[in-house]
Amino acid sequence: MSDQQIIITVSGVDKVGIVAKVSAVLAEYEVNIEDIKQTLMQGHFVMFMLGNIEKSKFSFKEIKEALIQIGEELGMEIWVQRKEIFDNMHNI
Repeated sequence: MSDQQIIITVSGVDKVGIVAKVSAVLAEYEVNIEDIKQTLMQGHFVMFMLGNIEKSKFSFKEIKEALIQIGEELGMEIWVQRKEIFDNMHNI
């Protein structure tokens, strides 16, 4: 199942609309949000999302590029990884 899951990390200065805009891109690209965690550390916004791309007609690459684009528009850093790669990196 983790081959269809992606981890999205969003980081930057807090502002209105971050969650809404990132979620809108995920909805547009037919990515199901399975889990979401966010926190604010001294004005710095950090969010982790677990998404499932199994039912999306878009490729991982297309989804990743769209998320990176919205990150640039928001002035935020957005990283997108396949969950299986993320898990393997943290098992080493």
